[in-house]
Amino acid sequence: MPEPAESMSELRSAYRDGGLTPAAQAERVLDGLAGRADGPVWISTVPADRLRARAESLTRHGDPALPLYGIPFAVKDNIDVAGMITTAGCPDFGYRAAEDAPVVRRLLDAGAMLVGKTNLDQFATGLTGARSPYGSGESVFGGGLISGGSSSGSAVAVAAGQVSFALGTDTAGSGRVPAALNGIVGLKPTRGLLSAAGVVPACRSLDCVSVFAADVAGAVEVLHAARGVTAADPWGRPLPEERVVARMPGTLRLGVPRAEDLEFFGDAGQEARFVAGVQRLRTFVGTPRSVPLGDFFEAGDLLYRGPWVAERLVALDGFLRSHPESVLAVTRAVLETGRRYDAIDAFRGQHRLRELRAQVDTLWQDIDVLVVPTVGTTFTLDEIAEDPIGRNAMLGRYTQFANLLDLAAVTVPNGFTSTGRPASLTLIGPAFSDTTLARLAATLTDGSAPTRTVEVNPPPAQRPVELLIAVVGRHLTGESRNGELVGHGGALVDTARTAPLYRLFRMDTPDGEGLPGLVRVAPDGPAGHPIEVELWRLPGAAVGGLLAGVPTPLSLGWIRLDDGRDVLGFLCEAYAVGPPAEDISATGGWRAYRRAATRR
Repeated sequence: MPEPAESMSELRSAYRDGGLTPAAQAERVLDGLAGRADGPVWISTVPADRLRARAESLTRHGDPALPLYGIPFAVKDNIDVAGMITTAGCPDFGYRAAEDAPVVRRLLDAGAMLVGKTNLDQFATGLTGARSPYGSGESVFGGGLISGGSSSGSAVAVAAGQVSFALGTDTAGSGRVPAALNGIVGLKPTRGLLSAAGVVPACRSLDCVSVFAADVAGAVEVLHAARGVTAADPWGRPLPEERVVARMPGTLRLGVPRAEDLEFFGDAGQEARFVAGVQRLRTFVGTPRSVPLGDFFEAGDLLYRGPWVAERLVALDGFLRSHPESVLAVTRAVLETGRRYDAIDAFRGQHRLRELRAQVDTLWQDIDVLVVPTVGTTFTLDEIAEDPIGRNAMLGRYTQFANLLDLAAVTVPNGFTSTGRPASLTLIGPAFSDTTLARLAATLTDGSAPTRTVEVNPPPAQRPVELLIAVVGRHLTGESRNGELVGHGGALVDTARTAPLYRLFRMDTPDGEGLPGLVRVAPDGPAGHPIEVELWRLPGAAVGGLLAGVPTPLSLGWIRLDDGRDVLGFLCEAYAVGPPAEDISATGGWRAYRRAATRR
């Protein structure tokens, strides 16, 4: 297991306290690279004497106030660095760059120390990390788990603690999938915020330079140091001044995918982690709402099953024709599909994408942030080898629509499945919501480094997770919101009563029906009552959609039944049941209260 990635704030504190200098840090970096610079993480590294000279210059003459003073970083090897070879993962394609890409120059000017250039899926075409002649990368969690791609080396270099941050690129998810599979942060900015000049194009109209870091704060620092419009990049866009300051999480409206739109490819562990992640998010934001993903998925399909795959040939057609044997078979197969499309297809695709963007734009009138799983499942290198294109497509289900729809995204760790596989959430918002997404992501994460290891021989896929949930009020059979349970695939299992540890309240609502709230009594408070509940079995993937319709102050928590079992159920925050809320505990339950109220 590697050392946890060292955050930028930790390095900065060490520099400020005088316990570390850039020169000493450079030696630590070189020690970490010893014996590993020729592995599948790196394609080329800065010569040791050159790195030492840079570090010594910063130590003697640099300004410690520079935003990235002495911070070591890496760049994906489809981004130009003056004097170094840019290969894009294909040795015969390589050329020596005459100048730094603008995004690299900005980082160097901010005081950062370049360590080298990292491996990638060839021509940034893939999400696996297994499409490079320089070797297939494995996740830092081991067990043969893929590293994710195409920015495989950049993600692993950060997660392994070799550098503090790294640049990747992201067209279909290459800045998010590797972050998910290595337990780090991946920031995919709004298209154009980071200049793509000096980057070997994949789809030039969609390409983004992305950021990997140990934590959200570090990723945002890099974003602000590196962003800027350049004359060499006609796709560049500035961040509007009014969007620089992030909105507070409590003011945000969260969108959660409908249960029927979620696909985990039989991976019960990823289902369960997503449900848990959504529940945690709910503690920071306003009441969530259910969001259909059909338009997002249709847009994403245009990338590889539409004319945008032909855009990949714009930069590579000549090389493919002159050097067909220099390109990996799987990469060539993907690129060659672009020849199926003509100009009519291109315009037809643009028209449909415009329609889909307009439809998705209406959703942002009701939500500010959409949460999705970064990946629905994970694969080993052997599993990818069995079906390199089909399983690559599975990895991109929740990522490949973002740039087509002009969205920003931040990917953060979300714990581990029961078999030790890393899980991840991606927060998505409209263009220029970058800082707001990052603030919510920072609130969601606690900064702790992942420490789990993947099982070498994980058990076979389990049946989809089902959860037992206790409902107490309007979700009961025959009540006004029971249809939501049924619509999410719920099935009534039993009726039961709580242990006498709770009180039930009716809170006023605009519709006059009232909202029931179950509150656990304090040890020194009034006596509790046994309250009637129904137990429903619900698919794990459906819980997020159900929660999206549950208003504050309700949330999921553990409820003790009178038979001693603890089950998940809807509880109410105690602050909400003061006057004028009515204590209806003595009736024994919501239905009994409603019957009594009708007789009155």
